[in-house]
Amino acid sequence: MTESLDHPLRIALVDDQPLVRAGFAMVIDSQDDMEVITQASDGAAAVDALRARAVDVVLMDVRMPRLDGIEATAEILARAPEGRAPKIIVLTTFDLDEYVVSAIRAGASGFLLKDAQPEHLLGAIRTVHRGDAVIAPSATRRLLERVVSTPEPAEQDAAVLAPLTDREREVLSLMGRGFSNQEIGAELFVAEATVKTHVGRVLAKLGARDRVQAVIIAFETGLVAPGAH
Repeated sequence: MTESLDHPLRIALVDDQPLVRAGFAMVIDSQDDMEVITQASDGAAAVDALRARAVDVVLMDVRMPRLDGIEATAEILARAPEGRAPKIIVLTTFDLDEYVVSAIRAGASGFLLKDAQPEHLLGAIRTVHRGDAVIAPSATRRLLERVVSTPEPAEQDAAVLAPLTDREREVLSLMGRGFSNQEIGAELFVAEATVKTHVGRVLAKLGARDRVQAVIIAFETGLVAPGAH
């Protein structure tokens, strides 16, 4: 199912392997609702390219020469005008790549294995553009758990959760356990539209850019324990 947009989703591909970019471009350009509008072979070229044109979603490789995907992710998001930052999906060969942990912390909206099926790639692009994040696969759950098992100088104080209502805490907890909106609705016996409203309020109150950032906060404040199901 495609989304109703004034224009196709504008996609940027960032990878140092031309064949990888060509393969992704072929898959993406086969869709009516998205198109590849720029490509870059490393992070520095990506930062330059995105200065000149607006994109909706960036597929960002992690390991690249000159400027890697972590630094490029942080720089692109820092330079973007308020409210117009692209969503960034990190691409990796390994589901527990240490570089990806850092990229998620830098603001990426999710990550995808390079050997993902084409339909998963397309679904991930549409998901992050809607404002959700790619967090459902078990590999991503393990990644998020790895994020909070990595010592950080300043862990989140649980006080950050104070503005949340009890129901919003429940919703955040289920998000942290990898539940989709539909699954949260079934668990709490509420409509999916109601769940979307709760998720929106959780993100706003936490100051989280997207679902992944909110889930990281859920782990770091201890609301969800690593390994919880």
